[in-house]
Amino acid sequence: MPRRTATMLASTLLLIALLCAGVLIKVPYSEMTPGPTVNTLGEHDGEPVLQISGHKTYETTGNLNMTTVRVTSADYKMNLFEAVYGWIAHDNVVVPHDTLYPDGKTEEQSTQENAEEFSQSQESAKVAALKELDIPVQSRVIVATVLKDSPSEGKLHAGDVIKDVDGTVVEQPDDVAKLVTKHKPGEDVVFTIVPAKEAAAAEKAGKEATVTEKVTVTTEKAPEDDRAIVGIQAGTDHTFPFTIDIKLADVGGPSAGLMFALGIVDKLTPEDLTGGKFVAGTGTIDDDGKVGPIGGIEMKTVGARSKGAEYFLTPEANCASAAKDIPDGLTLVKVKTIDDAVDSLERIRAGKTSELPSCSTE
Repeated sequence: MPRRTATMLASTLLLIALLCAGVLIKVPYSEMTPGPTVNTLGEHDGEPVLQISGHKTYETTGNLNMTTVRVTSADYKMNLFEAVYGWIAHDNVVVPHDTLYPDGKTEEQSTQENAEEFSQSQESAKVAALKELDIPVQSRVIVATVLKDSPSEGKLHAGDVIKDVDGTVVEQPDDVAKLVTKHKPGEDVVFTIVPAKEAAAAEKAGKEATVTEKVTVTTEKAPEDDRAIVGIQAGTDHTFPFTIDIKLADVGGPSAGLMFALGIVDKLTPEDLTGGKFVAGTGTIDDDGKVGPIGGIEMKTVGARSKGAEYFLTPEANCASAAKDIPDGLTLVKVKTIDDAVDSLERIRAGKTSELPSCSTE
């Protein structure tokens, strides 16, 4: 066999072997790609994303799009060839598997956690939006979860309203832990509660719950330190003056909070927030309207621009990362609160785009 032919054959076989190895060798990485983007002012799967009843609403124009990221599933084993391609591709990001699924989290656990975060983000979006419009919202501290085999199991229940702990009125979920940890493990804590059923019945009737109970729980030592605990997670429940429903399935996580809140504000405001412009964005939001960072910002800006977005509301903490690779034609707008976002939308509507707070790589 001629030397040149032999060399070409050997090279071909080596290439085939490398390609096969790239397919067969599994690596501990996962991939993130741009996901769907949905206009919170519009419809999804044939029904309005935001449905408000019991209060006057107004026509809206333009877009306030929430953005998402697609990720490979927890049990998907990426091969070396896919990882290398992902590193090279502009619109993909390859990250260590543990970044997306820490502590061996399963697909089912991740889905459940994302669903819970998504539900909480909707509630916070409603609260933040109504506060922005100076519409009163009633809030109360509740038992959010009760840990299995904890001192509170069978005594306190999810949905119980916590009025006070040892006679001290609680106003925030953190107050509960602070009051419990004043005790030593083995001491009793007395909770004054409105049982969940009573609270739900009163809310349905539009009345204030008056039936309370005192529940005594004996504390135990926390597994990680010497703190006294009772095995509950306190949370916040809200009573809204009218009905706000967010209809969006197959989405998880907390990052749509800001855009949901802005969509609600727009529908309840005579002034058209966007002025017909295509605005997208992302960011968690808390009850006080503070905007928090999210993951996959680069994928979200790409996905938004590909759908036609001209402006992207970007959490301050994500600005530096997002500014490293801004899609052509997209303006990043830095926001820290819902107030910032509303002010920026006013500038966009008025054509004062030079006054927008911008993101930089610093």
